[in-house]
Amino acid sequence: MGGKMFCVVGLDQSPTTASFKVKDQEFEEISNWLSFKPAPYVVRYKWVLIEDINKMKKFDWKKYIKQSYNLVKDKLPAKLRKQLNLE
Repeated sequence: MGGKMFCVVGLDQSPTTASFKVKDQEFEEISNWLSFKPAPYVVRYKWVLIEDINKMKKFDWKKYIKQSYNLVKDKLPAKLRKQLNLE
């Protein structure tokens, strides 16, 4: 989306890991959940890493991936959002 990532999945890792952006006010709490930690290299952007994607319920995945997408989308310049038909 506009050259930006909103989720990164380690498909070649066992167990499979994933990183995604969370709201600033959620970052500390989620970083301390079991199987979660601040994502290396992107911690300053409030990304978290789950060490095993199977430790998260499908409902929560949908919620946090959609949220991550929207957080990244909302940071894109208005002109690019319009160009990509994201408004």
